[in-house]
Amino acid sequence: MARRPVFCISEQKKIISKQIEFNWISGLSKAQKMKNADSLLQAVQMQCPSAKPLEISTKSRESLGAKLSAFDLKYQGYYLENIFQSSKIFTNGGAYPDLLHVSPKEAKKDLRLRNSGALKAFCFEGITWELEPKTAFYDFIYLKAVQESLTPEEIQQIRNYTHFTDIEFNPDKSINTQARSVAEIRLMLDLYQEIPELTKEKFIDFYQAYVLD
Repeated sequence: MARRPVFCISEQKKIISKQIEFNWISGLSKAQKMKNADSLLQAVQMQCPSAKPLEISTKSRESLGAKLSAFDLKYQGYYLENIFQSSKIFTNGGAYPDLLHVSPKEAKKDLRLRNSGALKAFCFEGITWELEPKTAFYDFIYLKAVQESLTPEEIQQIRNYTHFTDIEFNPDKSINTQARSVAEIRLMLDLYQEIPELTKEKFIDFYQAYVLD
C-alpha cells in the first residue's frame, strides 16, 4: 500500500489536499506506473463517489492529463522544467540560463543544481521570486505554460474534473506538483471563467487567498 495526495477545491473555495491510500505495484516501467495511477484514481473514487478525478502526468490515460504534464508544457518555446531549473539562484551560483537549451531531464540532473549551495530564490523574466510562499513560483510558470501550450477549449475541459492526482509526486521528496497547479487552474475557471493575466504580485495575492492554509 502507498499514500499520495489528491488536490481539490473545498466548499470555502480553498485548494486542499487529502491523503489517499491505494494499492501500489512496485516497478519502474511506464505500464506499472500507469497501473499505479489507475489504482490511485480508483481509491479517490471510492473515498469520494462524486469525484471526477484526473491524473496529471505522462502516465495519465486521458489525453488532457498527459498534455498537462510539466515535461510536455512549453512557455516561449522552452519546456516548463527547463524554465524552472534554469531560474534557480543559489548561494554560490545561478541562475543558469544555458539549461534552457538542453532536454528537461538533462536540466533537472545538471550537477550545478546540487553543487552551488543552498537555494536562495528564482529569477524569471528579470523578476526575482522569493522561496516563500512555497510553490508559488512553480505554480505561476505552470499557469503561463498552460496558457501557451493548450487551446482555450482544452483549458476549459479542466472544468470537467474535480480532483487531481500526480502519481510521480512524492511529498516526502519535493513540494511542487502539477496536480496542485491544475487544481488552482480549476478554481480560476470557477472564479473568472478563464486563466487571468496575472503579475507576480496579483498571483501571490491569489495564492495567499486560496492556496495557503
